[in-house]
This record gives sequence, C-alpha cells and structure tokens, in this order.
Amino acid sequence: MVVAGASPFARRFGTVFHRLALALYVLAALFPLYWLIKIAVTPTDLLFGEGIRLWPSRATLDNFGEVLGATDFPWYFANSVIVSFGTAIGVTLAASLSGYALSRFTFRAKAPVLFFLLLTQIFPLVMLIAPIYRLMTPLGLVDSLTGLILVYTAYNAPFATFLMQSFFEGIPKELEEAAMIDGCTRFQSLRRVILPLTLPGMGATLGFVFTAAWSELLFALMLISSETKMTFPVGLLTFVSKFSVDWGQMTAAAVLALIPACLFFALIQRYLVQGLTAGAVKG
Repeated sequence: MVVAGASPFARRFGTVFHRLALALYVLAALFPLYWLIKIAVTPTDLLFGEGIRLWPSRATLDNFGEVLGATDFPWYFANSVIVSFGTAIGVTLAASLSGYALSRFTFRAKAPVLFFLLLTQIFPLVMLIAPIYRLMTPLGLVDSLTGLILVYTAYNAPFATFLMQSFFEGIPKELEEAAMIDGCTRFQSLRRVILPLTLPGMGATLGFVFTAAWSELLFALMLISSETKMTFPVGLLTFVSKFSVDWGQMTAAAVLALIPACLFFALIQRYLVQGLTAGAVKG
C-alpha cells in the first residue's frame, strides 16, 4: 500500500512490490494448469522415466485422441454441458424473480424467508445426500440428469437469490415508478427498464452457478449410477483402476473439460466483471 505523501522512492518501491506480488500470485495460480497440460502431452513412456522436468523431451497428442476416440468421455462431456447450462439458466431465472420480490416488496414473512435462505447455506453437502436420495427415489429422479439439475438448482438458488437481491436494491425504485407513471405495468417496467440494468448481475450469477455445477462431484457421484449419464467429474474416476491410474488420459480429459468453461466465461466476461465490480458480491 502506497501511503499518501510518501517519497518518490517509497511510491516506486510500493508500485514494484505490488506488481511483483501480483506476478507471483498469477504464476502460483496458473502453475497447476500448466502442469496439467504438461502431463497431458507427455508420452506414457516418459511420464515417470524423465523425472521432474518443466517440459518433456517429446510431446504428443495421443492422450487426447484416445480420450475422444476410445473412451466414453464425449458422453460425460455432453452430460456436463446439459446439467451445467440447465442449472445455470434455471437458477438465474429463479434467483432473478425471487431477488426482485425480496428487493421490491415488503411482506410479513420476509424476515423468516431470508433466514431460511441463509440457513440452507450452513449445512455441508455430505449431510444432505441421504435425505435428498430418499426424496428423489420414489419420484424416479435418481440416476437422471433432470434430477441432478433439480438438486443443483435447489442448492445454488438461495445464494444466487442474495446476489440478485443486492443488484435489484442497487437500482433506484424511481426508475421503475417513472416507467409506471408513463403507462407501463409492473411487469413491463421490470422487463423494459429493470432487467436490462441487471444484466451484469445476471451474468455474474450465471457464471457462478455454471462453475459450481460444472465442477461438482459429490451429488453426481451419489445420484448417478449409469455410465452413460455420468458427468465429467465422475467420469474422471473411470481412469483410476484398482492398481493403476492413467494419468495421461485423465489429464487430457481434464484439459478438454476446461474448454467449454473458458469459452463460457469469455462470452460473459463483460457482464461478469461489471457484476462483481458493481457490488454483486458484498461482504
């Protein structure tokens, strides 16, 4: 931190220190990703034969070809895309409506509703597995992608509601009232005036929920048993056998699984940055 009134040397030292600290942080954050890619392109015969090297003496894409052509990874990949996008869209819609209601309306049960929404975030996932499995069994939702989407939606909706509520509260009510004075109904003022202003918040919510659903393992592991319905985090476990681990194919599959997440964030980056910097995530 550069103190106001500090000498030029102190300001320059502070700037250099901040940039160095930021560079070290970025390197530390990206190094696991670099090591993942390095293992994925390392031939099997060199994986343990060359010891620890920053880059193998030979690189190959054979692991990627085997993952795509000789395993069920494309199924896992497609299932994760369906579940993650379904969850992200469902949660964003539900959180937008509930966040708007909590922000704009005053009703007697508002405080208990907020309390119970907060309460759902207290319990660890492992405590919820058994009751959720028991509830979903008679409904025929166990071992189905629809059931997994519903569970992810229910689990992520409370926190997303708080995110969207903070965004709606940041928009002056006078804008909505002016639209209604001009002849709009409440729904029209919401659709034409309020929702366009909350696009950054919806983008932040969409990104947060997509990431949570894309990488979630515990619910998918416990609720999905058919191999054709596995999501990719569960599918990665198929590369682990009783006596060995196929590190090359596992890391290649993990690298491929990063692609849609990166593309998705690239598409919503503008809204995501605006949403986070506008105070969607408040302490």
